[in-house]
Amino acid sequence: MPPSTAPRPAVAQCARPPAATTSRAVVDLAAVAHNGRRLAQVAGVPWMAVVKADAYGHGLGPVALTALSAGASWLGVAQLAEALTLRALLDEAGVSRPAGESASQAPRLLTWLLPVMEPDRAAAEDSPLRAALAADLDLSVSTLPQLEALSAAARAQGRVARLHLKVDTGMSRGGATVEELPALAAALRRAEDEGTVDVVGLWSHLSRADEPASGSTEEHLERYRQAEQVVLAAGLNPPTHHLAATGGLLWHPQARMDLVRAGIGLYGLSPDPSVATGAELGLRPAMRLESPLVQVKRIEAGQAVSYGGTWSAPTDRWVGLVPLGYSDGIPRAASSAGPVGVGSLMTSIVGRVCMDQVVIDLGPAVDETGAPLPAPARVGETAVLWGAPEVSDQEAVPTADEWAQACGTINYEIVTRLGARVPRCYIGEPGTGDYSRP
Repeated sequence: MPPSTAPRPAVAQCARPPAATTSRAVVDLAAVAHNGRRLAQVAGVPWMAVVKADAYGHGLGPVALTALSAGASWLGVAQLAEALTLRALLDEAGVSRPAGESASQAPRLLTWLLPVMEPDRAAAEDSPLRAALAADLDLSVSTLPQLEALSAAARAQGRVARLHLKVDTGMSRGGATVEELPALAAALRRAEDEGTVDVVGLWSHLSRADEPASGSTEEHLERYRQAEQVVLAAGLNPPTHHLAATGGLLWHPQARMDLVRAGIGLYGLSPDPSVATGAELGLRPAMRLESPLVQVKRIEAGQAVSYGGTWSAPTDRWVGLVPLGYSDGIPRAASSAGPVGVGSLMTSIVGRVCMDQVVIDLGPAVDETGAPLPAPARVGETAVLWGAPEVSDQEAVPTADEWAQACGTINYEIVTRLGARVPRCYIGEPGTGDYSRP
């Protein structure tokens, strides 16, 4: 765990008052910690915090440190470049590496999408695979060419490569197929005997774990067990077996094995809200996207709004301008659909989503008699696109699930696609266990 006296990566704290002066994503680290502990309680085995894609858009360093303080013993990212960035952040925060006297207590960092290269290139001094070994990363291998490149890098670096053998149990994505596995397992055993690799994990991924009764997960498990026998017959005995991500750890106890990988659930979202919502699972959404209204105006009945004139005011209306658009990750599919809360008013985007802004409907500007009505919101008031209520239960706050439904997608995409132009600020200090609001 990161010692409390170690320097930590600087993060932007969320200042009061709650009304935003600019668009921002407020990330509640207490919610991240709560969700990690909740998932760990359900799983009953060690857990990996999956922090790929900038921690699903929530911020790589702060979320990783928070997850470690909440009990994660592993961290996982997909791409090698992000894994190297994360290792540097952990080093800056004083987190022990899995080497030397503190190796048994140090968290491990797994990355599984490696660059393709020939052995000669892998052995070069500037090879990213050598950088991965120098960074004490755990790496995934699925093919003979990958193993050859990793072995060459290990020889050149003078380090043993810690490898997780990934098998394809039915996803038809990454992983060794049943036809490829015997030769790969035999080659891994030879590399172990040579002293260039250490096969420490056997893993795969479930394709339909969010469907508790589909039968698919049981088929994955049977293929996994068959692959395990092939691996054992080759003389390999990896100590860590992992198959379940959030859906698997929640709804398929037999898939929990030695380690579970907490991804979407760590951020307070359900893998499938139609099975159980995040709230029903005891999770708390960690991200709240909010922005000030930069303009409020009255438009006449029949007036078209935004590009293409796809929405027209049914009566004289008040509308508000929110400075977020598709360049910030707001799906264009949210046109005339994306829900937005302003105070106690729940409304939606009207017209098309633009590159940098959207228009929201604030309600009628006249009553039934034609008498004028005051604007229900003012410039500077906070519009919330998704998250959790901050002020009171009376605050209208859409959820990422509602956004996903409106856009015909999944909650993963809603939070993960949020662009870098939107600053992240944090409630709490990452990695300290102190998540009180400043």
